[in-house]
Amino acid sequence: MSDRMPYSSDVCDEQWALIEPVITAWKAGHPSASGHRGKYTMREIVNAVLYQNRSGCQWDLLPHDLPPAGAVKYYFYKWRDDGTDQTIHDLLRWQLREKKRRLADPSLIILDTQSVHASVGVPATTTGKDAAKKVPGRKRCLAVDVLGLVIDCVVLPACAHENAAGIALLDSVAGQCDTVTKALVGQGFKKKVADHGKNLGIDVEIVERNPADKGFIPQAKRWIVEQTNGILMFYRRLVRDYEHRPASSRSRVLWAMTSVMSRRLTGRTIASWRTA
Repeated sequence: MSDRMPYSSDVCDEQWALIEPVITAWKAGHPSASGHRGKYTMREIVNAVLYQNRSGCQWDLLPHDLPPAGAVKYYFYKWRDDGTDQTIHDLLRWQLREKKRRLADPSLIILDTQSVHASVGVPATTTGKDAAKKVPGRKRCLAVDVLGLVIDCVVLPACAHENAAGIALLDSVAGQCDTVTKALVGQGFKKKVADHGKNLGIDVEIVERNPADKGFIPQAKRWIVEQTNGILMFYRRLVRDYEHRPASSRSRVLWAMTSVMSRRLTGRTIASWRTA
């Protein structure tokens, strides 16, 4: 650990012990052509990614006592493109599920979408306008388990229909979790999603809202994905979509959940804006 003053988003020794084996293996598999081991420690690179995720700052506004933006970008994009961020995320999810006395992969998932505004610099070709929610930007589509842990995430233009989001999520989940047999979705998803799920061996149940209910009434199990969306909003980089590529937006979700799960596994907490 460096001798700088720590940020609340930093990984502690116990958290780093969960992440380090993956990073160390990656580093061993990507030696420098010159034999140079790098000026910055991998732990500080991870701390910089988590700091930006939590604070929402621009690349050039990373604190001077963290590695410079160029170095952090290099690893963030490398890990995004080769799936290292996914590997770290999935390993922590399996450990947390097993800690809760559940199988590593779920049989039941809950699907939902969230439309978020896009920043000015985001390419118009990857955004759209959600006609129902009047939100110009991107649509973040989550599949979570009953613990609220993200199984997969798909990022689409906000104009994409819920059916497109549901089909993309089901395809992605089926490709990595052959244990999923049931999915709960909201009324925005239609029969087309249910039919697609049937082809994948997943029973898709559309949870109907009681017409007599007034205001927000949590629906059993379905509310869990809303809770996850709320947790992600603590990570200010996710409040608005600043990423030029949807793949980067997806990676931000994985890093946010990596922070959440590593804290749950080690019993650590992080102050929120609600903390007095």
